This record gives sequence, structure tokens and C-alpha cells, in this order.
Amino acid sequence: MSDVAAVEKLVVKHKALKQEISKVIIGQDAVIDQILIAVFSGGHALLVGVPGLAKTLMVNTIAKALGLDFKRIQFTPDLMPSDILGSEILDETRHFKFLKGPIFSNIILADEINRTPPKTQAALLEAMQERAVTVAGHHYQLSLPYFVLATQNPIEQEGTYPLPEAQLDRFMFAIELQYPSFEEEVEVVKSTTGTTNNHINALFTAEEIVEFQELVRRIPVADNVVEYAVRIVGASRPKSELASDLVKQYIDWGAGPRASQNLILAAKAHAAVRGKFSPDNEDVKAVAFGILRHRMIKNYKAEAEGVSIESIIKSLF
Repeated sequence: MSDVAAVEKLVVKHKALKQEISKVIIGQDAVIDQILIAVFSGGHALLVGVPGLAKTLMVNTIAKALGLDFKRIQFTPDLMPSDILGSEILDETRHFKFLKGPIFSNIILADEINRTPPKTQAALLEAMQERAVTVAGHHYQLSLPYFVLATQNPIEQEGTYPLPEAQLDRFMFAIELQYPSFEEEVEVVKSTTGTTNNHINALFTAEEIVEFQELVRRIPVADNVVEYAVRIVGASRPKSELASDLVKQYIDWGAGPRASQNLILAAKAHAAVRGKFSPDNEDVKAVAFGILRHRMIKNYKAEAEGVSIESIIKSLF
């Protein structure tokens, strides 16, 4: 199949996928779009939202519709790396046998990732970055596609271990979940307090998703679009010549080169699911908030004056 035909097929399948997900998830269109872009780009996503906004249900539904294995790991302060990676046990023949942990799945929901100590966060990080884990000196490859969706509760900060900036940078997107609108909440209550049980059909296979991820990487990008993305990221750094006044005033640290790479990858996926064969500046803008939100560190002045990170990102365009 030619790349043109493959993009056209992706558009059709993406539309069907959104319809399938909407059987269970009401609203949250922008959130679902960003999660799917992360999946098709081969990235990971961090979901920030208060409890009860159907984060787990959303990921479970997306995993079913994509036809992938799904595991949920509830992160707690006493969770050890072996609890998620797996461990070696003595079998009945007195030989060591490796029992795989929940990390061996296609889609992982890392629930409340900031609740677990750094050593367990680091174990997940290796799996995210290398698509492989090392246990007792043995190296195990994870099956592709591999996607980690971590959630963070922005309210409670007691007894938590905030992710260091270096680890936050590994997430392609930081997605903010908002409360549903009045109409959406009415619809949610009606659909979840009755007896209806919507069946989700699997529309993809793991192989198809890997092919679409490779297709996204093959999409050509004009030099001026790459330069535009790099300029936006450069403008997020307070010591750069490109920095806007808002950035110089309110930002301590800007985004690194991984932000530029992710902007282009996400822009390619954003263009592809809309039937475009090459991304333009508008595609870069469309994905910029989710990609830069967790990579720019506000200073005390910004916190004191209530300046939002979104308004600072807007000043970069």
C-alpha cells in the first residue's frame, strides 16, 4: 500500500475509532485527540485531572477500541520495582522462572504516578524509554506498540513524590482534564446509572498500529515548519534571544530539544489523521500546548500573579 493510500485509510479508521470511543466516553474530545496522537506517534502521555473524571474508563475504552492489551497499575507509596516489572521464582523443578509483571502489556495506565517512590518511577521510565526492562541481569523486550498513560492528581500533594523534570520530559503530552459541561454531565449521569452496557469493538490490530506509527515517521515535513517548531521551543527559554517578554518575566526554565522533536512528530500525526500529507504551522500550533505545558517551569512571580502556563505558551506563536 502506498503512503497516500495508508494516510487515507488512517483517516477512515481514526473517525471510526472516535465514534467507537464516544459510545462510552461523553465529551472530552480534545483529550481523546491528544491521547490518540500520542499513540500514533509512539509517545507517552501524562493525564492531569481531579478524581472522578473517568480517566481509567477512558484509557480502558481506548485500549479495547485499539484491540490492545491493557493493564492498570495503581501506584502506592509501598510499590516496589519488582511489583511492576515481575520477579524470578523457583518453580517445581527448582529452576528459576521469570513471572512477568503488569508492565508487560501494550497500554499501561500508571494511576497516580506521583504517589510512588523514585525507584519505582525509574523502573517505569526505563520501560517507557527503552521499550525493554532488565530484571536479575536479563533483558526483556516489551511487545509493540507500547504506550504509557500516567495520571496525576493536582489536588493532593501530601505523601507524594513529584516527578523530576527529567522524567516529565519523557512524556510527549501533558493533558489537562477539565470538568464536563452541564449538558455532558447530565448525559454521563443518564448513561452510567442505567442498565445499558455498551460493547466496544476492536478496530485495529497491534501490527496495524505499528505500521501507522512508521507511516507517521515517513511523512515529509517542509524545512520552514521544522524551523517554526524549533523557533517556538527556542522562544520558551528565558535566556534566548527569541524569548517573549512574558517568558523573560515568568519562566525559570524553558523546553529542551525533545520538545522540538515531539512537536514535529505530533504535528505529523495531527496532519495525518486529518487527511493531510504534510504538516503545516497550524498543526504545530494545535499540538503545542500539550507538548510544552510540562516542559516550561514557571517562577515564583508567575505563581504569585496567577499567570497561566497557557497564556505564556500563546505568546510564543
